[in-house]
Amino acid sequence: MNSRRKRQMHLFAMPMGSGGHLAGWRLSGSGAEKLMTLEYWKEIAQLSEAGCFDALFIADSQGFRIIEGADAFCQTDAVRLDPVTLLAALSACTRHLGLVATMSTSYNEPYIAARRLATLDHLSGGRAAWNVVTSTSENEAHNFGRDVHFGHAERYERASEFVDVVKALWDGWDDDAFEYDRQGARFFNPDKVHGLYYKGDHFSVAGPLTLGRPPQGHPVIVQAGASSAGLDLAARTADAVFTSHPKLESAIAFYADLKARVVAAGRPADSLKIMCAIQPVAAASKSEAEAEVADLNALIPDNLAMGYLQMSIGGVDLSAHDPDGPLPNLPASNASQATRQRIIDMSEKQGMSIRQIARKMAESRTSHALAGTPGMIADQMQEWFEKGAADGFVIAPPALPMMLRSFVELVVPELQSRGLLRVSYEGDTLRDRLGLQRPVNRYEVDPSLHQEPEIWHP
Repeated sequence: MNSRRKRQMHLFAMPMGSGGHLAGWRLSGSGAEKLMTLEYWKEIAQLSEAGCFDALFIADSQGFRIIEGADAFCQTDAVRLDPVTLLAALSACTRHLGLVATMSTSYNEPYIAARRLATLDHLSGGRAAWNVVTSTSENEAHNFGRDVHFGHAERYERASEFVDVVKALWDGWDDDAFEYDRQGARFFNPDKVHGLYYKGDHFSVAGPLTLGRPPQGHPVIVQAGASSAGLDLAARTADAVFTSHPKLESAIAFYADLKARVVAAGRPADSLKIMCAIQPVAAASKSEAEAEVADLNALIPDNLAMGYLQMSIGGVDLSAHDPDGPLPNLPASNASQATRQRIIDMSEKQGMSIRQIARKMAESRTSHALAGTPGMIADQMQEWFEKGAADGFVIAPPALPMMLRSFVELVVPELQSRGLLRVSYEGDTLRDRLGLQRPVNRYEVDPSLHQEPEIWHP
């Protein structure tokens, strides 16, 4: 008899403000009025934990992604709270849920990121994760003293160096460095603290951090870039990748490609989890679910849909083109390369008009929309999971909190009854629950890397 445990899928909840749908906030019962309150986010986090989700994933941008025209932009739920501050508060409201904070490598410094994430990992008892992004918004650049955003290649060169420095900083204290010897008057062992003294193309960092090694060794690293540079970075450094695909076939191809890159980078294929984004609407019948989606879609004005499309392709003005005609050739852009390519594919491979693409993007953002009974949604998730398209899913309900509650109450029990999802939490940390190894300290692997902190000898 084979006693090996059946493989189970992982789930992240991704609350995009008051929902993953641009008009989700307009539904009665949405959290629109409470977006800036702890009460709202506590409800989202505790619903996710009740559904045995691995983690809560907070997306972010440090500046508005501008939808041209105030009349269009004001139709969105524009509120975005600081992820680390929010998740630190939620760590006190939850016991098991992982906490994924988005932080940009373009508009941050490694020391600050390493310190904030290590703090979150300690406060949460080993549940922190970092969603590594390079940013895509020119407006974000304008908030950090730059006239233009970094170019794509430079962004990823900087990101690669940034992640390496952060990991090295996390290793700056040995796990057993703190002695708390009251009688001997020694709080920590100075021989187990390591200076970094890194000088690279983009950063110069001395170290060490002002707190001990995180409980997980390294907080879990998540990444979402889908360009070749982004995939190579993920294959080398990430523990999980967030992705989106409209079709099973493209998801399978992406999964196989990225897993091959992971192996080529010298890592086991299972050391990186691939998480596909979906936007589920569950109801008692398929017709009821489809009616809910239709009602939501009817709430998106055309000018908002068109503005969102133009923002997604880097601010290209489409007003001179027939909205019922094809998408024109797009100039090079610093916007998300994966989103840009998905939009081009809608035009070239699916024959969609500008108006149709705009509606599609506005209705599901970048997530794969599913509507049906709990069994139907579970069927599709199971198919993708078992056919090698995903190790799990990022759940982005169209409207919150009600559609997350529907997923937890209707779809989660269906997945659990099939043995596809845990029924309770095991392990102490997010790494444990994702089946990831705790990284060995770099100074244990190679003691010659040790440098005594210069602060010992001012």
